[in-house]
Amino acid sequence: MFSLFKNESNADNKISIISIACLLIHAAKIDENYSEKERKIIRDSLIKLGAETKEIDEIIKKAEENEKNANQIIEYTKEAKNLSNDQKILLIEALWEIIYSDKNADMYETNLIRRLCGLLYLDKKVVGDIKEKVKNKKL
Repeated sequence: MFSLFKNESNADNKISIISIACLLIHAAKIDENYSEKERKIIRDSLIKLGAETKEIDEIIKKAEENEKNANQIIEYTKEAKNLSNDQKILLIEALWEIIYSDKNADMYETNLIRRLCGLLYLDKKVVGDIKEKVKNKKL
């Protein structure tokens, strides 16, 4: 299995992937419309980030449970901080794809991205370029 995080055991790596999935699910649910289209984006994105295809449904199910019971997303951003810069960019691209899956970004969704990008120390220009790429692809 490709490890999302270097030097992690398979069990720790699975926890990390579930945390990343929680962030993606949180973004999908923030507009109170968690669609099958968003679920597919989450699935595909997790695979790109290194999740095992055969475990993806289990990972998403566990992440949905965790996200539903979470009070804050800060516990999930800790794992995202450990991603490589390229993986962070994939994560942000996935978040924008989720947000624009309904062709609209509301203030709660854009605020979430802004907060996450600050926590992940990503350049605003890079994030803006990703947003425009995804937005133009979706519209």
